Amino acid sequence: MTGPGEVGPYAARIRGERRSRGWSQKQLAVRLVRAAGDGIAMPQFSSILRRIKDHEAGNHRPKDPYPLLYSRVFGLREDELFADRVVAVVAPADGAGPPDTAATSALPWIWDPEPTALAIYDLTRSDLMLDRRQAVKALAVTAGLPLVDPVQRWLARTPIAFATTPAAGRIGLDEVAQIEATTNVFRTWDHTHGGGLARKAVIGYLNEVADLLKDRHPRDITVRLFSVMAQLSKIAATMSWDSGMQTAAQKYYALGLQASKPAGDRQFGASILASMARQLLYLDQANDALELVRLALDGVRTSATPRLRSMLHTREAWAYARLGRPEAFRRATETAEDAYADASPGDHDPEWITYFDAAELAGVTGGRYLELSRQQSSYAVDALTFITRACQLRQGTSTRSLALDQAGLALAHLRRGDTDEAVAVGTAAVETAAQVQSDRVRIQLRELFAEVSARNDPVTRGLRVQIRETLAR
Repeated sequence: MTGPGEVGPYAARIRGERRSRGWSQKQLAVRLVRAAGDGIAMPQFSSILRRIKDHEAGNHRPKDPYPLLYSRVFGLREDELFADRVVAVVAPADGAGPPDTAATSALPWIWDPEPTALAIYDLTRSDLMLDRRQAVKALAVTAGLPLVDPVQRWLARTPIAFATTPAAGRIGLDEVAQIEATTNVFRTWDHTHGGGLARKAVIGYLNEVADLLKDRHPRDITVRLFSVMAQLSKIAATMSWDSGMQTAAQKYYALGLQASKPAGDRQFGASILASMARQLLYLDQANDALELVRLALDGVRTSATPRLRSMLHTREAWAYARLGRPEAFRRATETAEDAYADASPGDHDPEWITYFDAAELAGVTGGRYLELSRQQSSYAVDALTFITRACQLRQGTSTRSLALDQAGLALAHLRRGDTDEAVAVGTAAVETAAQVQSDRVRIQLRELFAEVSARNDPVTRGLRVQIRETLAR
């Protein structure tokens, strides 16, 4: 915490982020107004400029809606900007200036089986010993060429060189089947509840699987263990993200992608690329996200099931929405819907893609229309249609996704001017959010709180109190 007479770290962060982009304070003020859109009421331009000067001088800690707006403009999480500690920043994409080498996270790009297993073993071992509060301090992720270029090797169809020494190993096929069943349990937990306490359990289990791969096994067992390791890495990544650990999440995604190569599972590798793209989209790195999604689509163009193709095209549509390209978004969304319409019970989809159902398709589409409604309020009607459908279909499925949908639905009602319905749905969102541990849900609730607070309507007072209390917990 800062003491008397000290300027909080947030002041230097705001000033540093602005200067690193070459913006004047007036240019930053213009971007804050744009980020507010139609949904957040803003004072006169001179007042906004005065606030920026006060924030950079450390005279006044930013209050709502400024933390949310700074977060949108800089592409950083609010707790990165305003925590009372020094944190790293997202490595900028091409054309955004040279990244600070201290702020970038070096991803372990290894495409051979044994070094990949060893890298996962070392990462999980250090993760298990790391205090979570220390881990959250490392918030840099890699973007731009240092991320996109190495990932290109995922497409290479080079043969995998496994060790040829014959050995029985420590486990047989029955034990591998038990490990696979446990992995499915962890995946279900992740989809239902998010991160939290289960993250350490997944990390520990992943460490054990990586340790098994230090031994020699028959080829069929080795391939299945690499498949499990890839899947556990993706679960660990998602749970790390839900726990606010962006750097760790990206490392687990990258290592999971590399483990999918010796597993011979190109479809699962595409799903990891889609997850990496989603993380970048949350961090406003839409161009890089689009590159990863296109790479994934290229890799499974002839092998993807309709459900997987549909999911990948929703990520493509998401990137177009973030880039402000509504027509391209609609086109990609229609492609996703057409692909999903081709799905049938006889497709034999793998377990890891079954989460992507009609509810998920509707929820993701509605969420993107909601983003577009920030710039053009008429899109709120489409958001209401799709998110309402998602909420109706969510019964008994992912609690985390339901919380995101309900908060999004409340925002859509606000932007349509239906305050009473927004309060009713927002209250349900807060109750659902209390059941999960998810950083994505917290961000959505903060956005809902900012928009509700900006209206300063007595009808919304109770909802504001509920959101504030839930976020504090």
